[in-house]
Amino acid sequence: MMNSPEDTRSTAIAIEGLRVRRGRVEVLHGLDLHVPRGQVVGLLGPSGCGKTTLMRAIVGVQKVKGGTVSVLGQPAGSAALRHRVGYVTQAASVYDDLTIRQNLDYFRRVLGAARADVDSAIAATDLQEHAGRLVSSLSGGERSRVSLAAALLGSPDLLVLDEPTVGLDPLLRVELWALFHRLADAGTSLLVSSHVMDEASRCDRLILMREGAVLADATPEELLAETGAADAEGAFLALLRRRHARHALTEPEDAAAEEADEAEATEATEATEPANGSDRDHRHDHRAAHEEEAR
Repeated sequence: MMNSPEDTRSTAIAIEGLRVRRGRVEVLHGLDLHVPRGQVVGLLGPSGCGKTTLMRAIVGVQKVKGGTVSVLGQPAGSAALRHRVGYVTQAASVYDDLTIRQNLDYFRRVLGAARADVDSAIAATDLQEHAGRLVSSLSGGERSRVSLAAALLGSPDLLVLDEPTVGLDPLLRVELWALFHRLADAGTSLLVSSHVMDEASRCDRLILMREGAVLADATPEELLAETGAADAEGAFLALLRRRHARHALTEPEDAAAEEADEAEATEATEATEPANGSDRDHRHDHRAAHEEEAR
């Protein structure tokens, strides 16, 4: 489903019925969500809940089974989005044998960005003192900042950041979140994933995930008001308990319905089954053949 012009002006990411499978396992179960423009939206949930898979679908590098993903009014992965979306993966996506400045200058030329963007990105990520160092000599947190600096080149309209604060000291985390909000104030849309619930309060909006499904999509204030919790972690647990309670109520009903269907089918079979054993055996073989073909 395509967004209307009004939607694309206010929505950075629109997802309808997104399903992703890996082998025989479905890892995203028909997700529906919208990320507004010009906000810092947190994507929170435990490791393995599908955050990275969702982000890969948004930037167009994940094969999807069904649904639609629209980014800035274009299908995810479109060539038109190449210079408009910045993506930071969990693993640093920079070259170990180049310095920080050489890395950024290389990516700057690939993107066709201005030379001044390199200095701006270095300053924004507090890497001025390390700009001449080889990436191979940096700590994990410093490498993550280099990847973020590369994503800032060219001033993208959307930043998709997969756990960008992992491995950073508390002071630098605070500074990066301040940077995220400055970017949002200037019109950039940010989707920032984390499994650290105490970062929820730093977001304008929250998407909480669990086992490939969205538990909530709301502002932090709305989430706390709905659940009566004191913080995001408490809200997450409250939503999880509600979900388990709903499943506990529906599962017995589903099981009873299945038993009733099986009993009805058995009665119908017994009422219509012929007395002749050879006919019965022939019908059984015929059904088995059909089942084998279906498999």
